[in-house]
This record gives sequence, C-alpha cells and structure tokens, in this order.
Amino acid sequence: MKTLTLLRHAKSSWTRPGLADHDRPLNERGERDTPLMARRLTDAGIRPSLILSSTATRALSTARILAREIGYPAEFLQRDAGLYLASRQSLIDVISEQDNGFNSIVIVGHNPGLTELADFLVPGITDNIPTCGFFCVSLDADDWNLRAARSIELYRYDFPKNAE
Repeated sequence: MKTLTLLRHAKSSWTRPGLADHDRPLNERGERDTPLMARRLTDAGIRPSLILSSTATRALSTARILAREIGYPAEFLQRDAGLYLASRQSLIDVISEQDNGFNSIVIVGHNPGLTELADFLVPGITDNIPTCGFFCVSLDADDWNLRAARSIELYRYDFPKNAE
C-alpha cells in the first residue's frame, strides 16, 4: 500500500505586482493556515516518508512549515522544479519516478494540475483544491506508477475552511 497526498500551496501574497509569479511569498493567511492543515494531516494519520515541493517560494514555504509542524527533517525535504505549475501528466510522471521505498509521499504544488490529478484519481471529488487544501488517496500498489495501481481509494480531503 502507498499513500499519496496532494497539498496545494497556502495563500500567497499579491502585494508586490512586479514580483515574478515564481517568487511570490505566503501572505498572513497562508502563514496561519499551514500549521492548521499540518495538524489536520497528522490527526488523519498521514506520516510522509517524502515531502516533495515545487521550487516556487509559496510552495516551498508551505512545505517547510509543514515539515516543521509534523517533525519531518527539513534536510530531507526535496525540491523539484518540474512541479512548478505542473500539468496532471507532469505530476504523474514526477510521482512515478519516486523511489518505491517511500510508502507515503506529500506533493506540494499548484493548481490547476493538482486538482486535475485529484479528479483523475477520484473522479468528481472536487473541481478545485483550495489553497492549503490536501487530497489524500490510498493506493493498492507496489510502486508509484499511478496508472498501474490495483485500486485507488480516497483517504482524506480537507481544506482550511472545511468545518470540522
């Protein structure tokens, strides 16, 4: 069994209009929501053996806060430039390249690719993963080839404004 969690980066700042999209930081809400969602991940029993993040500032900041909050060693956090604004197919490709020794992976990235992948894995579950929302599935699989999984089941879908 494998567990795949897609975590959309937290809310980012638009206060510096000339700043490149890749370099936008988190805003106050993003800084506040990330520890909350890290606790919800932990409460759901999600314990990643790998956190893989887009190199965009807002995604990497989200991943670093997540790592700190769940006690994941910051030096093990991996960055992948291919996750920046990745399409569904690009995400599938990146995931399939991961070492099969990892049983639980968290991908920190962006829409629309994350939502498109979530809809591919569990059709009709959402038309938008909100900022700092996560979507987690259990895969009956021996490797990270999502198309070859024997079954895929929704484990948890949550986001900051979701009522507990």
